[in-house]
Amino acid sequence: MRHVTVQKNYAVQLLQEEVLHFPTLKTILQVEDILINAETTMSREALKRKLGGRIMHPTLNIILHYLEDSGKIYIGEKGITWIYNPSQKLKTAIRKGVEH
Repeated sequence: MRHVTVQKNYAVQLLQEEVLHFPTLKTILQVEDILINAETTMSREALKRKLGGRIMHPTLNIILHYLEDSGKIYIGEKGITWIYNPSQKLKTAIRKGVEH
């Protein structure tokens, strides 16, 4: 019998570790709002400035990993970009699309 290891997402791993401070729902929603309304890719430092500097770096990392694991953001070399689109039309177009 073959043993398959399942990789846990970052948020699940955090629940099993000792974390100094978990973010509140209010903070998560604030980060989402800033990223949704950002006109371009945003750096972590720019995001912290938009939040008024009231967030600890580890707490921001928890939020960003959660949003990345849930498919809402992309974290790349140039920064953080909101990618989630709940449009039903988009989902239908992707499902019916032809891959070349």
